[in-house]
Amino acid sequence: MSNTDATPGQLALDIDRVFAAPRELVWRLWSDPEHLVRWHGPEGCALSQCEQDFRAGGSWRRTMTAGPGHAHVIFGEFIEVDKPRRLSFTYTNERDGFETIVTMDFLEQPDGTTRMLFRQTPFISREERDGHDQGWNSSFDLLSRYLALLAGHDWGPRGRPRIDGVAEDLAAAKARHEQEMKEKANEDRHTDSR
Repeated sequence: MSNTDATPGQLALDIDRVFAAPRELVWRLWSDPEHLVRWHGPEGCALSQCEQDFRAGGSWRRTMTAGPGHAHVIFGEFIEVDKPRRLSFTYTNERDGFETIVTMDFLEQPDGTTRMLFRQTPFISREERDGHDQGWNSSFDLLSRYLALLAGHDWGPRGRPRIDGVAEDLAAAKARHEQEMKEKANEDRHTDSR
């Protein structure tokens, strides 16, 4: 679930998600590049580069690709790495150079799940914030699916990096988009006939 929120002078993105996995495992999937390349990035994109020095003051850099000729570079520095409770880092898109700060709190739930409170701020526009909302939620859906692959296993990386699955992701995203467009056209037709 996500909720976008504007505070005076700032646009923030808040996402509250629960993952069916222990907190230590969810943390591991953020800290280990071998895991990140298997889930990180919105559907239709994959990481062709993933480097990080996972410690406060350490840097990170990722390149997301949606196929040949496409490269979306993001990078930053870790501000806080408090295993397994809190992770905070700067986040910059190379294309515009604008820096935001991402902060995540990982809360262990009594039923063994993990609640993740995610916040990214400030954004330069509502469009940027809303685009990040879609991207992060898509990525967190992939994280949920990847966590299901690890259930009952040793928590080591499973499956191939998603770079091999981009075409499949794109097909699924395209089918969903077409369905959404049909539903919107249906709604518009009903609205116009009133």
